[in-house]
This record gives sequence, C-alpha cells and structure tokens, in this order.
Amino acid sequence: MALALPKNPALPTEEEARLAAESSRKLAAIIGHGAAARLRLIDGNDEITVPVSAIPLLADILNQMAQGNAVSLVPIGHTLTTQQAADLLNVSRPYLVKLLEAGKIGFTKVGRHRRIKYKDLLNYMEQADETSRQSVNELSRQAQELGMGY
Repeated sequence: MALALPKNPALPTEEEARLAAESSRKLAAIIGHGAAARLRLIDGNDEITVPVSAIPLLADILNQMAQGNAVSLVPIGHTLTTQQAADLLNVSRPYLVKLLEAGKIGFTKVGRHRRIKYKDLLNYMEQADETSRQSVNELSRQAQELGMGY
C-alpha cells in the first residue's frame, strides 16, 4: 500500500490545539503503567480499545498538535521517492541525489527511479545530527581553551 506524504498537512485550529494539550497531559500520565493502562474511544454505541503500545505515539502526536504543528506518519519500512526524501530533509532533489550517489544514504533503483527506505533516511538524519553535535562540542571546547567567554 502506498503512503502519500501530504505537501500541506492541515495545521490544528486553536480549539484542536487546546484539546490536544489536555489529552496529551492525560495520556502522559498513564504511560508506563503497563498492561493495566487502557485507552478507549467511544463513538456512539461503538467502543474502540487502543493497544497500550500505541499510547506513547498518540501522546507524541497530541503534543505536536498542542504546539500548533501538523503531523504526518510514515511507516519505518516505507520507501520514498527522491522528491519525498528531499522534502523531509528540506533540501533540493538534486542535492539529495548527490547524497545518494555519494553513498551517504542507502537506496535502491526501480527501473531508472531511485527509492529510499524511510529507515535509511532516518539513519542519515541521526548521523548528521551526531556530526553536528560533535562539531558544536569541539568548537565550544576550542572557545573555552582560547578564553573567548563562550
């Protein structure tokens, strides 16, 4: 099943953000209570029980909505087009293709089209974040050694 990444996900209204903040706090309070915690949604006569393992994810979604952010979910095993991957990295598609061809992000070819596993994109993002953290730490160390007051 294909998953479309929305170009313009809907931002929550002020009322939705307020409700999301309240719900997020209540969900956060039950996280970690093991199998004893249950979340039930009631819609008319229908009652839906949500798996306990989904509660932290729902709390994260509601927390983002409370901050006024739009949310999009992508399964870990999903494959992305180069444009979708570039959009997630907030870079141009040609720049992403250079990263792919340099071997910085794993990909497969389907015909002449490149496909990137979301998991591989996440790994690249984590490595890039770690490299940035190391660079900032090194610059901070050097500034302290030089007595620059940082």
